[in-house]
Amino acid sequence: MRLIVTRTGGFAGLRSEWDIDIEEQPDSTEWEILIDTLPWDDAAALPPEPDRFIYQIRCAPREVTLAERQVTGPWRELVDRVRQAGEPSSRRRSDGADPTR
Repeated sequence: MRLIVTRTGGFAGLRSEWDIDIEEQPDSTEWEILIDTLPWDDAAALPPEPDRFIYQIRCAPREVTLAERQVTGPWRELVDRVRQAGEPSSRRRSDGADPTR
């Protein structure tokens, strides 16, 4: 089971993505419990806010897009665990520009 968290926006317009395989994690059962108990269907879409992050969380067949202020409680736990489990797979401006140039 693949879990992908994409964070876009922020002051510099960076995009970061973390992609992990839940079955490869030493605590995969805990991951599965957390994923199964998240309120996937209860997340209401909020309008984008300037200089704030937007998180897209995907674990097929479920997907949710959350504003930064919605990433609390179990969503925050999930995002923090994903960030700790691996390095971002990409880092670029959300408008496609290369931030290193």
